[in-house]
Amino acid sequence: MKNVSTSLTLVLKIFLPVAWIVFFGTITIALLFSEQEFVGMVPGSKFKFGMLAFFLAGVAMLYWAVMRLKRVDMDELFVYVTNYRKNYRYPFHNIEKIVERDYWLFKTLHIYLREPGNFGKKISFIPSKDKFKNFLEEHPEVVKQLWREES
Repeated sequence: MKNVSTSLTLVLKIFLPVAWIVFFGTITIALLFSEQEFVGMVPGSKFKFGMLAFFLAGVAMLYWAVMRLKRVDMDELFVYVTNYRKNYRYPFHNIEKIVERDYWLFKTLHIYLREPGNFGKKISFIPSKDKFKNFLEEHPEVVKQLWREES
């Protein structure tokens, strides 16, 4: 079994969202309970609403961008997926395709299952360039049938 996802998955999935939510959540709560009529040149009520909208938009972006990432390990028979609390094993015959998406700064891989698994029908992760490349070189016959590129 070889880890093919980046080592930053734990930081991106858990530590970044917790730090962001605690920091901006504390500021938002403190601001909502303050009795300031103006914050700089902005009326207090508008600033409070703007800060609350910023906080909620940030939480939503973190959820859809990084909190749904998984750690993925592979061997010649199975794909092992974990969210750091639960671990599941999926055989390659249950995988419909693997799709790569390029977001300039990083790439994500999406594993689409034929039938929904415990993490749903799509599993997303950020591959480690070296680890995933080495796995592809060692097991070309397994992954060749699953690989798709989409823009």
